[in-house]
Formats: sequence, C-alpha cells, structure tokens
Amino acid sequence: MTIDQFINTWRDRPGGRERAEFPQFILEFCAALDLPVPKPGDLGYSFEAPVSPDAAYSDKSHGRIDLYKRGHFVLEAKQSRLGAGEKPPPEPALPAPPPEPIYDLLGAVIDYAPADKPAKTKRAYDRLMEGALAQAKGYALAVPADHGWPPFLIVCDVGRSFELYFDWTGNGKGYGFFPDQKSYRIELDDLRDEAVRYRLRGIWTAPESIDPRKAAVRVTREIASRLAKVAEQLEREEKGRLVAKAGWEQARGIEETSLFLMRTLFCMFAEDVELLPKDSFKAFLAEAVDKSEMFWRRGLDDLWTRMNDPQQTNRYWSSGDAVVRYFNGNLFSGARVFDLPKEHKGELLAAANCDWKAVEPAIFGTLLEQVLTGAERAKLGAHYTPRPYVERLVDATIMEVLRGEWEAVRGASAPTLATVTAFHDRLANLRILDPACGTGNFLYVAMENLLRLESDVIELERQLGG
Repeated sequence: MTIDQFINTWRDRPGGRERAEFPQFILEFCAALDLPVPKPGDLGYSFEAPVSPDAAYSDKSHGRIDLYKRGHFVLEAKQSRLGAGEKPPPEPALPAPPPEPIYDLLGAVIDYAPADKPAKTKRAYDRLMEGALAQAKGYALAVPADHGWPPFLIVCDVGRSFELYFDWTGNGKGYGFFPDQKSYRIELDDLRDEAVRYRLRGIWTAPESIDPRKAAVRVTREIASRLAKVAEQLEREEKGRLVAKAGWEQARGIEETSLFLMRTLFCMFAEDVELLPKDSFKAFLAEAVDKSEMFWRRGLDDLWTRMNDPQQTNRYWSSGDAVVRYFNGNLFSGARVFDLPKEHKGELLAAANCDWKAVEPAIFGTLLEQVLTGAERAKLGAHYTPRPYVERLVDATIMEVLRGEWEAVRGASAPTLATVTAFHDRLANLRILDPACGTGNFLYVAMENLLRLESDVIELERQLGG
C-alpha cells in the first residue's frame, strides 16, 4: 500500500468505531510506511497489551494498551466524530448570542445591547485527546520495570491523526510535545512529508536515532573537541603572559579566555536561530581565516560592541553588512578579543558549520571546565555537573511541585481560562536560585523544564480561547 492509497482509504471516514477500525488502520499504516507489524503473542510488540495503569492518571485497576512496543512507545487510540473535512483544533466557535434590542417608549428599536456572554470554543475534541494522553501516561508508568520507560507516547485519532510526546526527562514523568508544540500533531496529509515519515519510522524502529538529547550530545561532543584545541592554546598563552602575576590575576586571565570562546559560541548559536543575520558569522570566520589579525580583531570587536549597544542607530556591523540585535545580558560588555593562528580560526569555522540548533547549551559549562585546572575551578566556583544529576535535582525540587499544581488546575472538572492564566502567570514570575552558580547548567535545565511545562499551559489556554 502506498502513502496516497492509505490516505485516500481513511480520509473522511465516520467516527465512533475505534475498536473495530483501529487494528486495520495500524496494519495499513505500517504497510504504507514499511514498518514491522505487531504479531499475536509477541509481548514486546502487540495490540491489547495488559497492564495495571498508574492510579495518578487512571481510575482503572487494570487495562490494555491499544498498541505497545517495548522500548519504543505506548499508543492509545480514540476515534473522534469530526465531520468530513472538519479539522482539529481549533474547532468552530459556538455562535455568539444575538444582541438584545433596546426599544423606545413607542416600541421602535433604537439600539442593541451587547451580548451577555462571549462565544466559547468547543473543547470536545481536545478533551478526547487529553483523556487518551492521560491513559497513555498511566500505562507508561505501569509497564514492567525491566522494560524501561517508553521514550514515546502516541495518541491516535483513528483515521485522522497522531499526536507525539517524548519523555524529555527520562523518568516517565516528563512527557512533552515532540518535536515541539507546533509540530506534535501529524494529520493524514502530513504523511506525504518525508521528514514526518522519518520521524515516525524512528519511533517505530530506532528511537535513539531521533532522540533529540542524543543528537545534542553528538553535535556537542564534536564541537567541544574542536574548541578544546583552541581553549588549550589560549590557556597556554595567557598563563605564559601572566606567569609573574598574582594568583587572582592569573585566574582572571583564564576566565577571560573562556569568556572569549563563549562569545564566539554564542554568535554561532545566534546565527543558526537567526538572532544574528543567518550565516553572517560563518561568512566572517571564513573570510578571517586568510585575513590579517587587524581584520580579525576589528571585526569581532565591532560586532560585540554593536551587540552590546541598546541604540539601534549604533548597531550596524560593517563586516556582516547588517544591523544586529541588542543583547542585554552583559556577555558582550568590555569584550576582549584574542589573536588566533590560522588553524584555530579554521577550527572555529568548522564548529560554526555544525547545526547549533541541536547543541546542548551546557557546552558552555563543559568548555569552561575543560579550560580551567582544578584549582582554578575552585577559585571561580565553576564545576560542570553531568546532565542526569542536574535533571534529578531540578525534578525533585521544582518540577514535582509545579506538575502537581498544574494537574490540579488542568484536572478540574471544568478548567477555566482564568485559572489556567493564573497558573501561567505563576510560572512566568518564578525566580530560580542556584546559590553555587558556576557554569549555569542548573539554571539552564530548570528553565528548559519550565518552558516545556509552559507549552502545556499555552496549549490549554489556546483551547479555552486565550
């Protein structure tokens, strides 16, 4: 079966026949994408896998996973009653009540009073899918311990769409939109996109191949290995220059080399997400490899001075022929530029050519620790803690509390826009303290987790008309 045949077979089917149609839908989906099919008796990949769902997510004492693949996913299926051509969400708004006429003493209409109640958005579809997701979460926590946490949850609207969720924290409690809030829902027509099919094949056959955390590790390691060579050169030269200076002056000098590299890394990231003009920093590095030290120094100093200036009229960067944005975090205040040999400029260019959207921002901490000796790290309070340890602490101290609050808001019998917005305001006004802040990784991981929770809040706000 081809993709087009699959889409045409299932398009605009009437809803409400989930149990009868789900197995056939999945078997034909697997045929169209050339995926392995579940087999009777295969406890690692089967329909109707028996489990006892987690009580926090389900009021059932036992249940069956609609489709389960060990080490890959839990899939929960529903079938909505959307009409032919009707797309979720947003669903059509309910009609607003008509305005009330205002009459004069003779009975003539002279004006209209505004409607008493604003139109509300129907949430039937959203509630259906939310219920399925809650079931899937309960089932994920109930799979045998030796199976490990399923990295993916899939909510399937039979014949219409798939919604994808990934366990970002690796503990079965951190499922969030995959790959992001904009792209987590895959409708039938989206299956014509090769990138979408690649994502689904990865979930079915090799979850590690599309695990964004593993991709970040691969790219980050490649970049870090290149930058380590540059860092060692800078450290060696700076120590030689400061050999007769006091210990605090030496530590300060080493810190300056780290800040120099962090600024260059920031620019590599900023151009890939288009906070700087796309490819402008790469173009500068490519040109600087064969140019003089004067070109190198003036180009970087000019760029960083412009990035540190709040006045737009002062932010034209001549080497990039562009007006750059203002970055207000003081990273670029008093920026010092270090000379580099041609080969190390080449290493920076090679690093800039990597996909910085996939880079783990903790590379800043990794880099700082690589540059500093143990004694210097102690002086600066800089120590890089491995990501799993950071996740564990952030989850226990921050996310467990907030997830509990959020479940209480979202799980109410009729959550209102006001209560959801109030929780969103609470998230937005939180302040996180890392008293031992050295490389900043605790704060970065905390922020990342808060943003992931916020994406859930934003989605429910949208459904409620916010």
